[in-house]
This record gives sequence, C-alpha cells and structure tokens, in this order.
Amino acid sequence: MKGVRARIVKALNVGAYLKCVDNSGATVLKIIGVYGYKGRRKRMPKAGIADMVKVSIVDGDPKLKHQQAWAVIVRQRKEYRRLDGLRVKFEDNAAILVNEEGEPKGTEIKGPVAKEVVERFSTIGKIASIVV
Repeated sequence: MKGVRARIVKALNVGAYLKCVDNSGATVLKIIGVYGYKGRRKRMPKAGIADMVKVSIVDGDPKLKHQQAWAVIVRQRKEYRRLDGLRVKFEDNAAILVNEEGEPKGTEIKGPVAKEVVERFSTIGKIASIVV
C-alpha cells in the first residue's frame, strides 16, 4: 500500500462497528482485523482513514450476512491533522467493501470520501461522488 500524506489517528479498534456506504448490499460492518498491522503483544489492532481492514458483515443482504470480507475505511469521527495544518473529522465511521487488491465491489459511494483514501486507492476515487 502507498503512504498517506497526513497524521492519521488510529481511532477504530477491533470490534468497532462501521456503516457500509456503497451499494454492495451490506449495511453494518464489524472490524475483526487490520491488514498489515504490526503491534505489541496483547495490544488491540487499530485502524484509521485509508486502512484496509478485515470485516464481518453484521447486517444487510441475507446472502452477505455473517460473511467475512475486506473493507477500506473512508470516514472516521475522530479528527486527524493534514500536513497543511487543516484538521478533518466526519459525522460517522464508514467503510466500503473491496477485494484483496483494493478494488471496490460496489459501483457508487454515498457521502464524502477522505482525500487520503483516494491517494492510496485510486480506483475508489473514480466512483466517489465527493472527495474532501
């Protein structure tokens, strides 16, 4: 994965619930792992904007329910700082479902997407309606 040009605060622990904001059929996701997380013994893995996470689909289409999938976090409530000094925060924690390469499963995204996500995953920026 490519680096991100911001000081992202890792605010979402394993076990956190997210809204799924694409049209893949899922509505609520639960984080069960973080891709590439290297931590300390007994420390809970954490994730932030533009991180790829392993999720369990809690609610949505009956065919997708209780399955595991990859997702990319596109919004978080905890504010983070960009290198130009701007502080950014969103109203909710949200993610979209992707495959192993980071390509989105849905064809549209509801609501804004952070600029850092588009820097790391350019295919998400192609289907995003608003990039903040």
